[in-house]
Amino acid sequence: MREAHRGQSKKDFIAKMNIALKEAAETEYWLELLHETEYIDHGAFESIYKDCNELNKLLISIIKTSNKNQSTNYKAQSTNNSGEHL
Repeated sequence: MREAHRGQSKKDFIAKMNIALKEAAETEYWLELLHETEYIDHGAFESIYKDCNELNKLLISIIKTSNKNQSTNYKAQSTNNSGEHL
């Protein structure tokens, strides 16, 4: 996620947030495997899995908001001050 803040554009930022979301989903998968094989106990799993789930929600919210803002900015740039499309 730190790399996304140094993105070259809004589109780059959104792409990096999507990568972070994919990585978080993979982390959930591995946590489930660790739990099912009893490599980690139930208490540890619940705690870490809950944190991972919250991170997923946060990333989804960031992506949705960024996409919405990018769409709004694009529409505003394609219209000049008199309301005519450029």
